[in-house]
Amino acid sequence: MPKRRANGEGNIRKRKDGRWEGRYTVGHDPETGKAIIKNVLGKTQAEVKEKLKKAIEENVGIDYGRARNYTVGTWLEVWLENYAKIKLRPSTFKTSQGFLKNHIKPQIGSIPLADLTSLDLQRFYKHLLDGGRVDRIEAKKKPKGLAPKTVRNIHQMICSAYNLAIEQCLVTKNPTQGCALPKVEHKEMKTLTADQLSTFFQEAKDSGVYELYYLDLATGLRRGELLGLRWTDVDFQHGILKIQRAISRQNGKVVEAPLKTKNAYRTLPLSADAIDVLKAQKNKVGSSEWVFPSPTGGPMSSDSVLHMLQRVLKRAGLPRIRFHDLRHTFATMALQNGVDVKTVSSMLGHYSAGFTLDTYAHVTTDAQLKAAQTMGSILSRAV
Repeated sequence: MPKRRANGEGNIRKRKDGRWEGRYTVGHDPETGKAIIKNVLGKTQAEVKEKLKKAIEENVGIDYGRARNYTVGTWLEVWLENYAKIKLRPSTFKTSQGFLKNHIKPQIGSIPLADLTSLDLQRFYKHLLDGGRVDRIEAKKKPKGLAPKTVRNIHQMICSAYNLAIEQCLVTKNPTQGCALPKVEHKEMKTLTADQLSTFFQEAKDSGVYELYYLDLATGLRRGELLGLRWTDVDFQHGILKIQRAISRQNGKVVEAPLKTKNAYRTLPLSADAIDVLKAQKNKVGSSEWVFPSPTGGPMSSDSVLHMLQRVLKRAGLPRIRFHDLRHTFATMALQNGVDVKTVSSMLGHYSAGFTLDTYAHVTTDAQLKAAQTMGSILSRAV
């Protein structure tokens, strides 16, 4: 009976083509019992000897027999269902499922887990950027390629799944390391000026939606946070507003969802005007538990308030902006009028003041220039 070669055992030989080859065992096929062999090549025996030693050390403890049970696609399924699902928000989990089904599985899903290379991924990302968009009716007017941000999100999925594979002793390296990723071009921030706000509010009043947009501009809430407000979150006596949930659309249904980050769970002070606006809204909706209910009584959908916004802007003769730009308007005006970055960051529910500073660098630069000019004026009088 032939001797069963142990894991990590290797030998070196010279091939007919003149190169040296080192072969080593990394496991055994669980079905056949046959050894799973890998090799390294080099020009000299000394070179291969060094490569072989390094390869054996790197593969100590790796269960290639078990790894053979997984392809890239099947391992991503395991990672997504058993690990990512616990940590991801429902909407993010749903998006990740779509990435796996529509992009990862069709392109690289059949590659054995341990065989995926950085080059495979680089070609995959190029394909996604050039023409990876799924052919759907609603996507006809959009570019054929996926957005750089989407490609980076898919890359992060694969990276996390392979980090788990390393922990489970299925692979030695993460093939996502060293990949060249596309740069994300941030969408231009558009904000309403004080004059434009006056026109906007007048049209919002005429359209019967003044309270919703006033509160958003007074607090800087995200769209889902605004729609997730219940009257139990409003404390009229103490003038505060608690942000505790969001509304999102999942599988075509309007549902409650957890907030984006732990910092998004926050309590905000309300101005006297904001309290008056909320009292007027309370009278409008009557017994509804939602501050901004839909006609059917449940929470309003995010699509509805966006369409309403575009109608108000059009009727007011104002430029088209995103709903998120109302949040930017709040932050910009607060910073321009002397509110410090840390306070604005906490009101927005950002994870750090540094992120707020980076996002609104153009505003804070203007404020710093104004401060410098003010100090210059003060000092010039003192000289």
